[in-house]
Amino acid sequence: PLSFNAEEFLSFSEGMKNLDPDAFSLRWYKDMIYGTKNPWGLAAKNSFIIAIFATLGSVILGTVAALGLSSRHMPYKGLIMATLISPMIISGTAIFFFMAKVGLAATHTGIVLAHIILGTPFVVITVTATLSGFDHSVTRAASSLGSDPVNTFMKITLPLILPGVISGGL
Repeated sequence: PLSFNAEEFLSFSEGMKNLDPDAFSLRWYKDMIYGTKNPWGLAAKNSFIIAIFATLGSVILGTVAALGLSSRHMPYKGLIMATLISPMIISGTAIFFFMAKVGLAATHTGIVLAHIILGTPFVVITVTATLSGFDHSVTRAASSLGSDPVNTFMKITLPLILPGVISGGL
């Protein structure tokens, strides 16, 4: 409630207590987004940009990994799954030291890559769970009718696993 204050400082003013409309304002939000002396706007913008790229990278990488792991012809499934899920165990400190060694610490690229590394296991788990109940006879039928793998994926597989992909992305 204090963030909607029209006063110079964040406080619960008498006008707010009396529900006076003039006592309420969005000025602190405007300062956060457009303020020149306030770094919160830049931080929010950076977080939003990093979140978009990290989510897209994690969803793409995790979905491809889950599709590969759901194949019955995939060798070393257990080892690959353990490797993909291991970033959930690795701490942020270890990722920071690695990024520092390769010169990506404190860069947008490094932060995006770190978030992709940490987000991919969640996508792998949710998409793999979705694919466990997937009927592969539908994709085989599409292939037998002349559909190429990309068309089959875009028109059949992706729409059926989309709830798992969206859950992983969230």
